[in-house]
Formats: sequence, structure tokens, C-alpha cells
Amino acid sequence: MRSNTHPYWWLVIPALLAMGLFYIYPLTQVLWLSVTEPTPGFGNYTTLYESQTVRNVIWRTAWISVVTTIITVLLGYVVAFALAHVARRQLVIMLFAVIITLWLSVLIRAFSWVVLLQTNGLVNETLIWIGLITRPLPLLRNEIGVIIGMVHFMLPLAILPMYANMSGLDRRVMQASEVLGARAWQGFLWVYLPMSRPGVIVSTLLVFVFSLGFFVTPAILGGGRVMMLSEYISFQFQETLRWGLATMLASSLLIGVLAILAVSSRFVDMKRLFGARG
Repeated sequence: MRSNTHPYWWLVIPALLAMGLFYIYPLTQVLWLSVTEPTPGFGNYTTLYESQTVRNVIWRTAWISVVTTIITVLLGYVVAFALAHVARRQLVIMLFAVIITLWLSVLIRAFSWVVLLQTNGLVNETLIWIGLITRPLPLLRNEIGVIIGMVHFMLPLAILPMYANMSGLDRRVMQASEVLGARAWQGFLWVYLPMSRPGVIVSTLLVFVFSLGFFVTPAILGGGRVMMLSEYISFQFQETLRWGLATMLASSLLIGVLAILAVSSRFVDMKRLFGARG
């Protein structure tokens, strides 16, 4: 009996060819340059532990990514919880407010934060007006400004997976916990929070991986004083022309992200987390 799957391969082949041409080939070129430029070997990779500057950039990138992830997931959980428990009309308005930020250019959002966080910006002027501070706070060109901008950008990426998970939970389980004598906070900690854990894990992975390679917002809000890994790679490519170092850092970032996903897959079912069936 002949298989009926053969015709479907003709639909997949164009996508595979496009992926090979526009993704796999450039990726192999980056990996190749990392071990051949300026001389063949793994000399570029020794910079990871020999250069204090590179180590500082990597540490700063990891630190900002971790802080951004924690704040984003905590705020996103609150919003997702609210979305899962509001009435239909309020749900539409709130979802629209969350999704509309994805339609705005990252440049527009970054420069909007520059206007808000500058010395005479709305944030400082408001804090001075209500009497919380007496002089403007330094909120730009430092880690604080970068984290604020990154959290704002990443929030929809955290909210939507957690809301998708929470909206599918059986609310009768919480009602059963109340019937059995659990208080509201006990039911939340022992019942609701464990059931919403898959959404939290997905959001955490998404936000952290995106934060590691984020470029535009840190470059604008950091003002060159908070250089994360992507900006440092761009600087090596465009200014110093050290392509070997730049491709090595890009390759290391890729390997690091794959390692994070590999370690995560040993503790959670990645296929189930990202919606695969079977």
C-alpha cells in the first residue's frame, strides 16, 4: 500500500530550502568565522576567560537578563491572573491593551522611555511634585533605565503564555479546595500556583532567552554606558572589525541558549510546554 504522505513533502521542501539558505547557511558561516578569523583555531574562544572586558559584558548581560526576567514574570503573572478572572468586556479591553504594545516599533517605545526617564522627564517631575524626591533621579544611561525598558518590552511575552495556561484551568478545583477548608491564600499557593506552573515556565524561558540577545532598548536607554552582549558584538563588527571575536561571542550566545533549553528539557516536557501534541 502506497503512502499518502509523499505529496505533503512537496509543500515542506520550499520552507526547508528557504531555512537552509537564509538561516542554516549564514549560521554555519558565523560558526566558521569564529574558528578561522584571524587565524585557524580556538584562539577566539580563549578570550572568554582571558579578557576581563568580555567577562564583564557577559556578567552584565546575565545579571540584567535575570533581573528583567524576575520582574517581568512577577508583573506578568498578576496581569495574566486578572485577565483570567475578569468579565468578558473587561477582558477584551485588557487584552487589547496588552497586544497593542506588540504593534508598536521597539524604537518608538525605547525613545518614549527616554522622554519619560530623562532628568526633566515626566517620571522625575511627578516624583518631585508629589514630594517623594527633592532632586531628579538618574534613570537613564544606567542599568535601571535598561531594565525598565526591557521589562516593558517583554511583558506581553510573559503575559500571553501565562494567560493561555490560566484560562484553561478548571476553576472547580479552587472551589473544591475552599469546600475542603482551605483559605483563599492556601488554595492559591497549594492549588492554583502549581497548576499555572507550565505557563510560568514558558514565560520565564521566553523572557530570559529574548533578554540575553536584546539589542535596541539597551543600546538606547543604556547610552553606551550599559553595554550588553549584543551591543558589544555589534561594536566589534562595525567599529573594531574584529570579526573573529564578534562571531565567537555570537556563537557562544547561541550555544548558551541551546544549553539552557537542553537543561530545561530534562526537567520539563518542552513539547507539551510549547503546545505540541502527540
